[in-house]
Amino acid sequence: MNTLITPKATDSLETWLSYLENAHSKPIDMGLERITQVAKELDLLNPAPYVITVAGTNGKGSTCRLLEVALLKAGFKVGVFSSPHLIRYNERVRVNGELLPDADHIRSFAKINEKKTASLSYFEFSALSGLDLFKQNNLDIVILEVGLGGRLDATNIVEPNLAIITSIDIDHVVFLGDNREDIGREKAGIFRENIPVIIGEPDCPNSIKEIANSLNCHAFYRGQDWNFEIKDNYFQWHSQKQQFKDLPLPLIPIPNAGTALAALSQIPFEINEQIIREAFGKAQMTARFQLLTDKDFAKFSQKRPLAQVIIDVGHNPHAARYLAERLQALKQPNQKIYAVFSALEDKDLSGIVQPLENVIDEWHCSGLDCWRGQSGKMVLEKLVNVLPNSTACSYQNVPEASLTLFEKAKAEDIVLVFGSFHTVADFMLWLEK
Repeated sequence: MNTLITPKATDSLETWLSYLENAHSKPIDMGLERITQVAKELDLLNPAPYVITVAGTNGKGSTCRLLEVALLKAGFKVGVFSSPHLIRYNERVRVNGELLPDADHIRSFAKINEKKTASLSYFEFSALSGLDLFKQNNLDIVILEVGLGGRLDATNIVEPNLAIITSIDIDHVVFLGDNREDIGREKAGIFRENIPVIIGEPDCPNSIKEIANSLNCHAFYRGQDWNFEIKDNYFQWHSQKQQFKDLPLPLIPIPNAGTALAALSQIPFEINEQIIREAFGKAQMTARFQLLTDKDFAKFSQKRPLAQVIIDVGHNPHAARYLAERLQALKQPNQKIYAVFSALEDKDLSGIVQPLENVIDEWHCSGLDCWRGQSGKMVLEKLVNVLPNSTACSYQNVPEASLTLFEKAKAEDIVLVFGSFHTVADFMLWLEK
């Protein structure tokens, strides 16, 4: 049996991350007892005067991003904790809109590792480190993106001043349940007594309403207390007390922009309309229906014009339905859409691919070499069982599939890389080489 060697404060971030991945008995270990104990020891339960916690099946990251941009423009010092990262671990912690250098994360890891009295999972360690870094930077507002569920997620050790649920759909069934009521109950675990809660899910499960009522939360429901619409190519938002007319269309998914705006209307700070307009024009998310530009493909485009390339980290049925709508609106006659696709083995592959059956012309299934990853052949086998009439093939990895499509697709076609954070990350790392 190999003994795990504890890194030193002078070791690299990669060394520390490798240690964190192997230091705990379970990759995912739901429960708050151990992490709460360590957080109390390190005095990390109050990272900022005002805390916003954001849960939901999809839309958390982009909702957090619009809030962050608006609050920064309003002059506040803001920290955001999010997960997972796409390329670099540093993406998980933003302070005043910026990523922190490796050295800051290493110092935080070393401090926590020295003083902790309980074993921590990778995510728990990263959450504590985020809180530590926020506290060091004396922020006004911290935004915490829930990693998994809500009630037992590591971020839930902090008492929020405002809670948000962006959307509810089926995902992570092993941990959260296989129906929307159970999943909603887990997400609503971030609620606290008497705080405002924003519900961006239009078909809100009763379990969420029951918990909000039992805690006397000031619930603000989409479709009941606030709503939005697109009119004449402008974004319109309204509640009983407030309205915003003719805002520019946001660069993030429209429902998430509506949810973020609902949250901004409920926080006890003045955010004027000009700030919101500027935030709508700036806030965007990497790998959420992101169209890459020619500069991303400099080493390939010398040979011939390349197809349009879209990257998207959608990895559950809710995200797939949104992706299908966007692609259908974009697709032109005689244009083909080729997909570089892979999914982790515990994901609902059937629910992901079915909404895209009539949108994607060819599926190029790729293997993923990571925890819960599966081979391209296994992905292909599952896909063909769901879509027996599809045109599909398999590859050992994402770069192999991508290179094939770069050579095959015409300039007017679309290459879509999606299905998992790992799928998109493998693609982007390949481009950088």
